[in-house]
Amino acid sequence: MHELFNEVVNQNNAKSILQNVFESRRVPHAFLFYGPEGVGKFNTAIQFTKVLNSGYGINSKLILSKISSLLEPYIKLVIPLPRGKNETGEDSPTEKLPKEILELIYSEMNKKKENPYYRINIENANTIKINSIRDINKFINLEYSDINRRVVIIVNAHLMNDEAQNALLKNLEEPPMGVIFILLTSEKNKLLPTIISRCWEIDFDPLSPAEIELILKKFFKIEDEVVKNVSHFCDGSVYKAVQLLENDFEKMLEKTILILRYSLGKRYFTAYNELKKATENFTPNLMKLVIDLILKWFNDTMADKFFSGDLYFKEYRETIKKFNNRYTTVNLNETVVQLEKLRNLIDKNVNLNIISLCLIFELASITLRN
Repeated sequence: MHELFNEVVNQNNAKSILQNVFESRRVPHAFLFYGPEGVGKFNTAIQFTKVLNSGYGINSKLILSKISSLLEPYIKLVIPLPRGKNETGEDSPTEKLPKEILELIYSEMNKKKENPYYRINIENANTIKINSIRDINKFINLEYSDINRRVVIIVNAHLMNDEAQNALLKNLEEPPMGVIFILLTSEKNKLLPTIISRCWEIDFDPLSPAEIELILKKFFKIEDEVVKNVSHFCDGSVYKAVQLLENDFEKMLEKTILILRYSLGKRYFTAYNELKKATENFTPNLMKLVIDLILKWFNDTMADKFFSGDLYFKEYRETIKKFNNRYTTVNLNETVVQLEKLRNLIDKNVNLNIISLCLIFELASITLRN
């Protein structure tokens, strides 16, 4: 395995495939890296770009440094961006954006350079614009002989609309010499089948708790005691772990218990207020996190009832046992299915106030089914 791949935590299957591709010297013109958010797809893409260019020419070390710094014309990074005022498809991707947004983009890109596991966060950046895809052509048309392979990395490729995807398709149908496309996505199903068919697909796995801990310590400089507990709650995603930590993870656990307690006790108004506080007025991402924590609570109740072993809510083991002793006949699978449906509705722009009420009433219905 090439030493540059050591910078990627786990993902041994993906690294093995890319190593074989590199050794074969028959590199496809397009890859699709798919899998959960926050598992190292971007870092793998960067390291693979460096592998392809390692040892090439007299300035190999300088080129690898430029790639790490995400500098054109060595590498082209395409990310979701907000739309500027009066922006058209003919404008450059950032031409109509206000100064403060441009400064934010610059700041976020610097953080990404320093930490390949950092998630770029730009307000209202929920689409990869047709402008950004058209801008790739300028990159492609540059002649640059001191680098072996130049790479276009499209982050969250599923956020391209149909117009942008069709524009990209033209590049994939007639791939330029010396340029490789790497599409990163957690939602492959949102890409056009014609795009998927032109890419070499590589699946990425969730990370283990130990691997999450390693990344949080190495790349985010977070202390040992903090990361141990959260690493079991984040579903193998660094992004989710960081979200939980940024929102005071221990308090989120406490608030989850309160939401459950008040809902089961049919104290609807109090449960509603606790949910509102926990999610900062029903912020979508925080709503998802809270529902995920509630789902893990029910996972623990079923584990305590039928199995043995570790629980997520280890410190609340007695509370879980009391729940099981009280609600002995309830089929919690029904509750889990309904909660998962509510979570999925968040991405469909259903009113979050309605989702919160449905969540509380679903939890309260457990007492009626007992």
